[in-house]
Amino acid sequence: MSGNEILVIENQYFGCVDWINDLFRFTHVEIEQYEYYQKLSFRNRCVLAGANGLIHLSVPLQNGRNQKKPLKEVLINNREDWQKIHWRTIFSCYGKSPFFEYYQPWLAAFYQKNFYYLWDMNLSILEWLQKVLPIPSAIGFTDIYKKDYANEVADHRNKWLPKNFQEGKKSIQYQQVFEGKIGFQTNLSVLDLLMCEGPNTKTVLTGINKL
Repeated sequence: MSGNEILVIENQYFGCVDWINDLFRFTHVEIEQYEYYQKLSFRNRCVLAGANGLIHLSVPLQNGRNQKKPLKEVLINNREDWQKIHWRTIFSCYGKSPFFEYYQPWLAAFYQKNFYYLWDMNLSILEWLQKVLPIPSAIGFTDIYKKDYANEVADHRNKWLPKNFQEGKKSIQYQQVFEGKIGFQTNLSVLDLLMCEGPNTKTVLTGINKL
């Protein structure tokens, strides 16, 4: 794959490891901002590893998951106390991980905020990831919605979904918190990789892309 190729991809809620790895593989990334909301995707979901197996977290949305409207108009349902649930789950999964304390301040503050739009919340996460990794690609946003792209553009929208994110080739491997109990779990949220590898995450991603 040429390092000059352009990637078009959706923005995810603490995206999966293969999603973040894509942001290291291309010199220019276009985040899709004019699509309609796609249900059952990582736009409002992520997967962590707990002591008893995988944990799927979902950000509740106003009008439910079957709504058909532009992604930038999708509202988060803050009547549900989902922030507390997600933060407690992250603490339970990674409180004893090597780098939990390194990322705890930002995450704790993040889960105190009430974002109104799903797009704005995911954008805040992406901006944070750009700083802590940092992501080397030039990240921009699509100008219009296109169903299909020419061959010189890699279209990875919906490449990984909650129903199939562990299928296909083996994802990046590293030492996980509960690996001794539940085995290595591939392609989890980037939070899992960050908590286990910390600042070394960039080296892990850069190194795998050279193989």
